This record gives sequence, structure tokens and C-alpha cells, in this order.
Amino acid sequence: MTRIFFAVLLLSLSIAACEPAPTETNSNANSPANGQVPPAPVQSPSPVASPSATPQLKAGDKVKVTTNGGISEATVVSVDEKTGQLAVKLQGDSKEKTVAIRDIVKQ
Repeated sequence: MTRIFFAVLLLSLSIAACEPAPTETNSNANSPANGQVPPAPVQSPSPVASPSATPQLKAGDKVKVTTNGGISEATVVSVDEKTGQLAVKLQGDSKEKTVAIRDIVKQ
């Protein structure tokens, strides 16, 4: 019984695979009269924050850092403007931590 079932299933799948794809004709479609498709509109790039919009920070500046959902005071150790990262030293912590510039608020 299962052998017949699988044979019918295989046969129906192979017949379905050989059929040509149906072509849909939508009479409600808005298409140009000459058959050419107009080019897609070009969107302008989304506005990107310029470097001048971010606070200008340098080593030794006192800042507030958002970490683990809280705000901590820290001192800037170094700034990497290419990657948008800062190395900061949190108050009460001896290790340096790298954070994104967007997570910094200048005091």
C-alpha cells in the first residue's frame, strides 16, 4: 500500500515539475503602452551624522558613558575617529574599556 502511495506521489511530482510555469496576465496592471518599464526612482542616501555633529573629544576629557543600561563617569584615554570608538577608563575600575562615540555624553 505504501509502495503505491509513494509511486503516485513521485509520478505527480514529476508531472508537476515538467509543466510550464503559468503566466499571469493581470489586466489591471499599470504598464506602459510601448512595453518598456520605466527605471526605478533613485532615492537619495539617508542623512549620515557628520563628524561635527558628534562631540569633539580628546584624551583626558571627562565624559559619561552608557554601559550595561546605566550611566558611569569616565575619562577618555584615546580616540579613534575612523572607527568611531573611544578607549575610556571608568571611575573605580582599573581597566580600559572601548565604547562607541554614540554612547558618550561630554560633561
